[in-house]
Amino acid sequence: MLKNFLKTAGFLHLVLLFYSLTSVISKLASGEEFLSMKMIVLYGIMIFMLAIYAFLWQKVLKRVHLTVAFANKAVVIIWGFIWGMIFFHEVISWNMIAGAAVIIAGIIFVSKDEGKKEETEK
Repeated sequence: MLKNFLKTAGFLHLVLLFYSLTSVISKLASGEEFLSMKMIVLYGIMIFMLAIYAFLWQKVLKRVHLTVAFANKAVVIIWGFIWGMIFFHEVISWNMIAGAAVIIAGIIFVSKDEGKKEETEK
C-alpha cells in the first residue's frame, strides 16, 4: 500500500515538476524581441510541453482524487522559486520560505483529509 502511494505521489510530483518548467521557458521567451525567431521557438516549445503535460495530467487524475491532485498542484509555486533562483538568479526571501511552508502544510492537510474520507467509504 505504501509502495503504491509513493509511486503515485512520485508520478504526480514529476508531472508537476515538468509543468513548472513551462514557466521557465515562458520567462525566457518573454525576454526576447517580439515575434523574433527565438521567441517563436521558445513559445512553441512551451506549447508542446503544455500538450505533454495535459496528457500526463489526465493519467494523474486516473490515479488520484481531483481534490488531492489540485492541492498538490500548489507545489508548482515552490518549484517556481527554485527555478527563479537557479535560472534567473532571483533571491528567495524568508516570506517566500514561509509561504512555501504554508503550501506544504495545506497539501498535507488536504491529502490526509481525503485519505480519511477514502477509509470511511470502504
